[in-house]
Amino acid sequence: MSLKPYATFEDKFWYYGSRIVCVAVLAFLILPILIIAPISFTSGNMLVFPMPGFSTRWYETVFHTQAWLDAAKNSLFIGLSATALALILGTLAALGLARSQSAWKPFIMGLVLSPIVIPIVITAVGIYFAFADFGLSGTYLGLILAHTALAVPFVVVTVMASLERFDFALVRAASTLGASPFTAFRRVILPIIFPGVAAGGLFAFVTSFDEIVVTLFLAAPEQRTLPRQIFSGVREYVSPGIAAVATLLVCLSTLLLLTVQLLERRSRKYRNF
Repeated sequence: MSLKPYATFEDKFWYYGSRIVCVAVLAFLILPILIIAPISFTSGNMLVFPMPGFSTRWYETVFHTQAWLDAAKNSLFIGLSATALALILGTLAALGLARSQSAWKPFIMGLVLSPIVIPIVITAVGIYFAFADFGLSGTYLGLILAHTALAVPFVVVTVMASLERFDFALVRAASTLGASPFTAFRRVILPIIFPGVAAGGLFAFVTSFDEIVVTLFLAAPEQRTLPRQIFSGVREYVSPGIAAVATLLVCLSTLLLLTVQLLERRSRKYRNF
C-alpha cells in the first residue's frame, strides 16, 4: 500500500518509521547468519574476521572428510524417514480433526501440537526415558520415531490449513460412485490439498534435519548427524570447516523456505478456485 500524496506528517512518520524498524529488525536477525558465509571462504585456520585471504579449501575439506560425509548420510536417512512417517500420520490426523465435531477437538489439537509448545529439553528427556525401556535408545529406529514426533505437528498445521475450504461433499460424491475411502483420498482429496501436504513435508524434513537436542540424548556415536557433528566440532576445535557446513545448511534451508512459499501460493490458488 503506497502513501497518499495528501497524507499528514503523522501518517508519513508512521509509514516510514515502521519500515525503518522492520529493516532494522531483519538486519539484526539475518546479519549474524550471513556473516558465516564469507568466513567459510577464509584461507586461515581459525574463524576470524576480516579474513586473511580467500580460499575454498574448507569446502574441499568437508567434502573429503569421512566424518562429515557420514553425518550427512545419517541426517538425510533419518530426515527422509521421519518425514515420510510424519506425512502419513500428520495427514491422517489433520483429516480426522478437520471432519471432527467432537467437543474434545481443541484438547486433542493441543496434544498434537504439544511438541511445539513444550521446551525441547523436556521433550528429549521424556523420549529418552520412554525409549530406554523399549531398547530404542542408540538406534536408528528410535531417532526416526523421535524426529517423527517432533515433525508431525508441522504437517498437521499445514494440512489443516489446506482443508479449511475443502468441500467434503466431493468425498461423499465419490463414495456414491463406488470409490473406496482410499481411492477417494487419492483421487479427490490429495490432488487438492497436495501443496499443503508438500509444504508440511518440507517443514517436517527441516525440523528433523536441524534437530540437535533429541539427537544428543538418543544417538549412538555411529548415528552422528550434521547438527551433532557441528556441536562436537564447536566444543573441540572451532574450525572454518564448521562455517562451510553451516553455510551449506543455510542455503539448503533458504531453498526449502522458498519452495514452501511457492507451494503456499499454489495452495491459495486452489482454495480460491
